[in-house]
Amino acid sequence: MRVVVVGLPGAEDEVVRICQELIRIDTSNPGDHSGPGEREAAEYVVGQLEEVGLRPQVFESHPGRTSVVARIEGEDPSRDALLLHGHLDVVPARAEDWTRDPFGGEIADGCVWGRGAVDMKDMDAMMLAVVRQRLREGRRPPRDVVLAFLADEEAGGTWGAQWLVKEHPELFAGCSEAVGEVGGFSLTVPGDKRMYLIETAEKGIAWMRLTAEGTAGHGSMVHPDNAVTAVAEAVGRLGRHEFPIRLTKTVRAFLERACLAYGVEFDPENPERCLTEIGPLARMIGATLRHTLNPTRLDAGYKVNVIPQAATAQVDGRFLPGYEDDFFATVDELLGPDVRREFVHHDHAVETEYEGALVAAMEAALTSEDPGALPVPYCLSGGTDAKAFARLGMRCYGFAPLRLPPELDFSGMFHGVDERVPVDGLRFGVRVLDDFLDRS
Repeated sequence: MRVVVVGLPGAEDEVVRICQELIRIDTSNPGDHSGPGEREAAEYVVGQLEEVGLRPQVFESHPGRTSVVARIEGEDPSRDALLLHGHLDVVPARAEDWTRDPFGGEIADGCVWGRGAVDMKDMDAMMLAVVRQRLREGRRPPRDVVLAFLADEEAGGTWGAQWLVKEHPELFAGCSEAVGEVGGFSLTVPGDKRMYLIETAEKGIAWMRLTAEGTAGHGSMVHPDNAVTAVAEAVGRLGRHEFPIRLTKTVRAFLERACLAYGVEFDPENPERCLTEIGPLARMIGATLRHTLNPTRLDAGYKVNVIPQAATAQVDGRFLPGYEDDFFATVDELLGPDVRREFVHHDHAVETEYEGALVAAMEAALTSEDPGALPVPYCLSGGTDAKAFARLGMRCYGFAPLRLPPELDFSGMFHGVDERVPVDGLRFGVRVLDDFLDRS
């Protein structure tokens, strides 16, 4: 039974404030330690948790790269524990590109605006608001819950989740399942219903640096081993290559259910058919049908009439679960013998089953709050800290519940300008998350 403590704010009251206050703390992460780091945000989280009686632990893996971990004892500590994790860092934002201050946390048009509003200070705020309310009311979860607010996710988690898993695995002792970002958000479909995408898989990461070397010299002379030419040709081959479609179990399950929702026949020979129905989300879902390679940087030379000795490029590669060897075999064939590759960052793909008691708890929490909910599994085209926790044997899911208006291009705001999250969506999220914890 839920106990209401008169005079104290509930999660729905607090979540908007907490989201605003987190956004106002600049935790931009350029990936080279030149940013402000997560220390101030971590101290804020510690304060919010200590106010309700928790004793969180603080870990600084590198100056400014700060994470917070706390454990809430459940009613049955003999059960496996559940990990709830969120990251505190955000990608950089240029204020001149935005309609509103990206670190202002303003409320306008029914939304909280700012960098991190969807990635992922909204979920951080929901976690804090729900935990604070439950602890004030004396409501323990059915099993132990570990809370982790992490550094460095936007640069691959090297100094956050990856570091904690390597250096302090005891923090996650007993955790068999983990719940994090980029899942649980809604997509409106015909019949006044909403599909809620629950992440059960994500592609692997291969950020690569390509290098070619040749003979330096005068730009007016013949140079058959021009390093710039070699890199440019390799980048062209990679950027133009289209991998064949490979339907993983998660992607197939999503497409079958999406086709059913839109009244479109699922055709395994033409699985892209229903993507035209799902609007801007097709950019993300379409990228999970095949491997992708996107050139992102080129660097060579220092003067127009000087042939440089070396030229480099960087490429963002993403590979499907179960097909990593296939991906790299193709990459090496496309590169040819004159260009070598090395990793800027490399991490595995993850995939788990869409079944079991935890999935049932997610589905029930969603449908209890939204009778028109149609929960579906999906594969994320990007990556999250789930990659680190999967190495400890956890089944990892993306579940940051948000009911969204149909016109909002939610997926397009990840790392985009004018990032914002609906106030009503945040309040919906805390209700669902609270119910989910009761059922988990």
